[in-house]
Order: sequence, then structure tokens, then C-alpha cells
Amino acid sequence: MENINDESLIKYQVTIQFEMDENFMNLVPAHRILINNFIEKGTIDYYAVSMETQRCWMIMNASSKIDVENYLMKTPLYKYWTIEIDELFVYDAQSYRLPALQLN
Repeated sequence: MENINDESLIKYQVTIQFEMDENFMNLVPAHRILINNFIEKGTIDYYAVSMETQRCWMIMNASSKIDVENYLMKTPLYKYWTIEIDELFVYDAQSYRLPALQLN
């Protein structure tokens, strides 16, 4: 795959609907190791899960939707997922802003 520091990478919003069972829960620790690795490498900017709605959201960096799909296929939870991948035009967050200036 690509170098995560590559400026040509595109940000994608990934929305995942999932259904849990006992086997799903047994796969979560291995899944979290992979997700943590993706976060550390910059492949994933953010990762959020709602157990109430059984949905997950991620912002991922990749050169194409196919690359996003290839990353997601590596998780042991992939077979439980229904996935939507949307290319983002604008992505802004407080963490991308300069800190507020504080005068003494």
C-alpha cells in the first residue's frame, strides 16, 4: 500500500453497520490491535463505535476506495460488517487548528 505521509492521499469517511454475536466479541481484541496499528501509522485519523446503534465511524487516509476496502478486509470483524465508504471534500477539526493565543 501507500506511504501514509504521501500528500496525495485522500480522506475517506467509513461508516460500518455491524451485528454482534459471541464469536464477534471474541474477535474484538485482535481487531483492536489492528485498529491501534492503523492509528499509529496514520492510516486511521479517528475511530468511534456506538454499541447502542451497532455502528462504527472512521476517517481513513488512502489513495482510493479500493485501498480503504483492502485495509478493512484485514480485520477479523470484516465478515460482520456492512460498509459505506465516502470520499471527503472537506475535513476540519479543532485538532487541526492552532492553539488559542493566551496573553499574560
